[in-house]
Amino acid sequence: MEILYDRCCGIDVHKKLIVACFKCGKKQEIRTTGTTSDEIRDLTQWLLDGKCQMVAMESTGSYWKPLYNIFEILGLDVIVANARDIKNVPGRKTDVGDAEWIADLLKHGLIRASYIPSREQRELRELSRYRQSLIGERSRELNRLQKMLEGGNVKLASVVSDVNGRSARNLLKAMLESDSPLTEDRVSQLVHGRLQSKVDAIVKAMNGFFTPVQKALIRKVVDHIDDMTKRIGEMDDMLREYLQPYEEAIAKLDEIPGIARRSAETILIEIGLDMTRFPSAGHISSWAGLAPGNNESAGKRRHSRTVHGNSTLKSALVQCAKVASKCKCYFRAQYQRIVIRRGANRATVAVAHSMLIAIYHMLKDNQAFRDLGEDFYMAFNREKKINRYLKQLQKLGWMPDMTNAALATA
Repeated sequence: MEILYDRCCGIDVHKKLIVACFKCGKKQEIRTTGTTSDEIRDLTQWLLDGKCQMVAMESTGSYWKPLYNIFEILGLDVIVANARDIKNVPGRKTDVGDAEWIADLLKHGLIRASYIPSREQRELRELSRYRQSLIGERSRELNRLQKMLEGGNVKLASVVSDVNGRSARNLLKAMLESDSPLTEDRVSQLVHGRLQSKVDAIVKAMNGFFTPVQKALIRKVVDHIDDMTKRIGEMDDMLREYLQPYEEAIAKLDEIPGIARRSAETILIEIGLDMTRFPSAGHISSWAGLAPGNNESAGKRRHSRTVHGNSTLKSALVQCAKVASKCKCYFRAQYQRIVIRRGANRATVAVAHSMLIAIYHMLKDNQAFRDLGEDFYMAFNREKKINRYLKQLQKLGWMPDMTNAALATA
């Protein structure tokens, strides 16, 4: 088998232990060290002194990140591989054996490198994903608040659309501060806008019962929601500051139906601006987890699920696809064409796949979005479609002469 790297190193990474196998020709050397920064720098210097051409390691949890950061700073080339692709032979699972196996695969060029973005983009990812986790946690706290209100027979969610809205929070605060039920005059002072017409229903909905302990617990939940709302706003300000180089691309993606600014920020943070990292649109679709898997045998293609990929990017694109399927655009036509025979979930993923392909070409070729139109599929085989619809009308009792007259009138 052809040798690609004569001097290479395979590393088995753990939380407190690093096992490195450095291969130089037919010789190899094993070194075991800790995971502190000084120990990693010593390991890096050892590899640099040995003129190591390439290092490979598994993407084990988050333990690979400190090694990758130090290797990147000190100028050592490194490949991070998916553990699924470089499993050792069953029954030979040892730390030294895993390091030797990784080094042997790397030596012959049998390891497929994972996409690791630049340090700047990795930092933006941490900010964006932390913001997303805060939004998810706030949603869970709002659900918890709603559950507590229902337990006290306060039907606030039945009369207001947003339990965390201004009017709802005013009502909740007044209820927690008062021991008596709210009157119509008091409710009328607390609510705004269209809720003024629901004062009587709000009074009945707020007539619940809470013990002092329950009220104290609800106050804690409300304070937690307010604190997370504040932190989410701070994260938005930080991202807005660091996303200045992305403004042109964000504006370009904002023109796509179904994609708003926040979604455009998430998508660009995940994929970056440099599309040369992805050889083709199919490659980035597979990396995102939106491309169908391959399942072919004896010349026949069988049904297969979408491959695993970047869950954050896939989730954002699926949400955008659900919005785009309701807009008057090509994505709606594509969704309606697929949903009949494949179902809503597969149709949504197909639309998300198309949106990612469009984004790839827009960023790669520096082009604006061009909508194919909601009637894109109606332009194909127009005569055949007219004849098929006429036959269906005849089966429903529509007479041919009436059809011709209607067509002539049109």
